[in-house]
Amino acid sequence: MTRLLTITVAALSLLLTAGAPGGPDGSRIKDITTVQGVRDNQLIGYGLVIGLQGTGDTLRNAPFTEQALKSMLDRMGVAVRGVPLRAQNVAAVTVTATLPPFVGVGSRIDVAVSSIGDATSLRGGTLVVTPLTGGDGQVYAVAQGQVQTSGVNVQGQAATLTEGVATAGRVPNGALVERKVPGTLVGIDKLVLELNNPDYRTAAKIADAINAYTERRWGSRIAAERDLRTVVLNKPKSVGATRFLAEIGQLTVETDAPARVVVDQATGTVVIGANVRVSTVALAHGNLTLRVAESPTVVQPDPFSYGVTAVEPNTFVSAEEAGGKIAIVDGTDLQTLVHGLNTIGLKPSDIISILQTIKTAGALQAELIVQ
Repeated sequence: MTRLLTITVAALSLLLTAGAPGGPDGSRIKDITTVQGVRDNQLIGYGLVIGLQGTGDTLRNAPFTEQALKSMLDRMGVAVRGVPLRAQNVAAVTVTATLPPFVGVGSRIDVAVSSIGDATSLRGGTLVVTPLTGGDGQVYAVAQGQVQTSGVNVQGQAATLTEGVATAGRVPNGALVERKVPGTLVGIDKLVLELNNPDYRTAAKIADAINAYTERRWGSRIAAERDLRTVVLNKPKSVGATRFLAEIGQLTVETDAPARVVVDQATGTVVIGANVRVSTVALAHGNLTLRVAESPTVVQPDPFSYGVTAVEPNTFVSAEEAGGKIAIVDGTDLQTLVHGLNTIGLKPSDIISILQTIKTAGALQAELIVQ
């Protein structure tokens, strides 16, 4: 079982206890590993969104938009070279997409559209035909369609209302795959599984579970852990790679993870893993509060004098330190550690500081990750 402690500003002493994915029988191998070489591919392209209601790029401030618009019109047989354009319903955008593995020609994928000029909104616009290229420079898909945005940007003479991001959106099923990425599982006899969360013990358990199954199914042991991240499989000759991966993917194993404490200073969140231990320590924590108040005084000159009005600074500085409790924190288990921290009555920022100090003292028997 994996227990997590999440401490936030809204819930200082909230203890979240969650079971390992997959329930008491463990996690499925298909959920904690990926097949090496079977991956997505990133595509990118430059295009134009047209049909905006005066919220497009200012062509004078975005010359690349004007150049792209003229090039598109030239390809359509419209001569606009040397003619200044003043359209405000066009926006230059970057189009990105993720090409899934083994996707065939003619399939459709979603694309993301983001403005790169000074357009204020892409709402209601239409993406013009845009080739999408991969890292090798080859065109793998072509995108076009109505842009859907979740943000709204409305402004008047004295007020502006902005909700979400109106300069980015999506085109669902907006790209048509024109080229298939090379690669197939046919004819591959050796497969490599990569763990999503690398761990030596988990890799060994995966190999043992697969070997126990293949001994019953095919009468041979075919799996061997290479390191904490990969498990090598020698596929039996009598079964295809797809069916073989489907069968072993349903096997379950009990996952393990290193002792780790993750701290997010921006949100005040602390996540403590179940295997975290703290050597017995005594600690006290007090808060020092400094207050600086400015109360400037305006001094007026006497009547009929040649003096001028002046402002004299008046600064008030005070320092207060709250009394801190001293407590014994013995992290023999997660519940004891949480109880010890809560006994002192700490805020999330205080808990983060204490964990960093305990780590420096060598009493935190876990990896501390500060984000």
